[in-house]
Amino acid sequence: MENLSLSQESLWLLTVVYDLGLALILYRFFGKYGLYVAVVLGIVLGNLQGGKVSELIIFGTAYKVSMGAILYSGIYFATDVLNEKYGRKEANRAVMLGFVANIAVMITLVLSVQFKPSEITGSALEVHNAISTLAYYSPAFVIGSLTAYLVSQTFDVWFFHKIKSYTGESKLWLRNNLSTITSQLIDTLIYQFTWVFATGMDWSTALMLAATKYIFKVLIAAVDTIFIYWVRKW
Repeated sequence: MENLSLSQESLWLLTVVYDLGLALILYRFFGKYGLYVAVVLGIVLGNLQGGKVSELIIFGTAYKVSMGAILYSGIYFATDVLNEKYGRKEANRAVMLGFVANIAVMITLVLSVQFKPSEITGSALEVHNAISTLAYYSPAFVIGSLTAYLVSQTFDVWFFHKIKSYTGESKLWLRNNLSTITSQLIDTLIYQFTWVFATGMDWSTALMLAATKYIFKVLIAAVDTIFIYWVRKW
């Protein structure tokens, strides 16, 4: 399949809009259950592509960004909408659903590669090898990613609810952004520590990647504020 004839920057923006748009569509047609699905899709797809790092050139400066950072945007949007409209309990339920789903996917991939590929078609071996790469990419990455997700998302739900206890129904922009950018910092630091532990990456490179990833996450958080105000009265 040929690559789309788009710049990497345009593709990045398109992917962010797609990710948030998918969460919107799921919520519009399926209510809170659609948001559960958005969280599950976000964590599973984000972790499967977390090791794919792309380079974006913005105003002449090159930035290295993980695909996982982009696909996580829908998770924060979904849990914040659940927290705002249905309460902390529903938001935490979505977080745990995502956690369990990701573990189930990882176990399924590991089980899949235990089966020997058939020689009836050449593609069987290619698919087997591709699944093996995902299944055994790095146990440290899987553990680190799951830890980062669970800790940061649990904090996000708690902090959002805590801010709302002070602001009431007003200042949605404050609790949405403050809870998201704080929890994203936690997620980024835990995951980047995993990179250092798993690959032996030096701390200066790890912190540079973390800073770049965090900047993009903050930008995405600002964008999803528009969306959360849009769906608030649905």
